[in-house]
Amino acid sequence: MTPANIVGMAAIKGLDVIAVTDHNSCKNCPSVMKFAEEYGVLAIPGMEINTSEEVHAVCLFPDLDSALRFDSYVYERLLPFPNKEEVFGKQQIYGPDDQCVGTEPLLLINSVDISFDHLWDLVRSYGGVMFPAHIDKTANSLISNLGFVPPDSQFKTAEVKDLKKLHELRRNNPYLESCRIISNSDAHYLEHINEPVLTVGVEERSVAGVLEVLGRGV
Repeated sequence: MTPANIVGMAAIKGLDVIAVTDHNSCKNCPSVMKFAEEYGVLAIPGMEINTSEEVHAVCLFPDLDSALRFDSYVYERLLPFPNKEEVFGKQQIYGPDDQCVGTEPLLLINSVDISFDHLWDLVRSYGGVMFPAHIDKTANSLISNLGFVPPDSQFKTAEVKDLKKLHELRRNNPYLESCRIISNSDAHYLEHINEPVLTVGVEERSVAGVLEVLGRGV
């Protein structure tokens, strides 16, 4: 799962757009975007944040500078618990030659001191878009952890892992009726990177074009 291998597999699978969203970190985005340009894949810099409620949400940004500034903001609010590599594995940071240039000492899967309620406005202040991740999962999802979709939510897109659950999700959570639904690999291994499942129409093939669609819903 090095940046070059991830992007290369995405190209083989026929994906037009990818986002590598490490937990609570954007530090591998520069390397991912370098190789994406070489492979002709559009890469969006992003992060899968773990909020104070232990809700996972995908945060996507218009450029690397915005993503890395957000990374610094989040890191300051990360629970300062050291990573135990023998338990959780290595948290490696990769450079432009696809070689490990360092490791992250704090455990990145912990929650950060940022609530889901404030996340939409926070990410928008960096020019980005936020949406709840894998809302159909029984752990670390908006619905499993809060029990419902807050009616004053502002997100316009939601990620569903198993699309067969979409009808029930919408029936039980009417807010989702007005949301664009996407389904991502959420891959932690190369072989789990999916081929295209859903097509999202954009006016232009650019990061800005994708974020515009994800930010306005259906």
